[in-house]
Amino acid sequence: MAWMVYMLECADNSLYTGITVDLERRLEEHAKGKGAKYTKHRGPFTVVFTERQKTRSQALKREAGIKAMTREEKLGLIGTG
Repeated sequence: MAWMVYMLECADNSLYTGITVDLERRLEEHAKGKGAKYTKHRGPFTVVFTERQKTRSQALKREAGIKAMTREEKLGLIGTG
């Protein structure tokens, strides 16, 4: 099973990074306010970055690495910085 690291741009222009095995389902959860506390009142969202990882461990490490980046580094990663 492939894991997906994803980044959302929220309506307030903030960026949220997460992991999932089913991106479509996860986006529906975010849209319904059930995805994560952070995104509960920040929709609508735009997917700005996705990256496949082979294992959950790799996905978690990549997610942590992205979350440790500055906003400018994240924008560079998604190609808008």
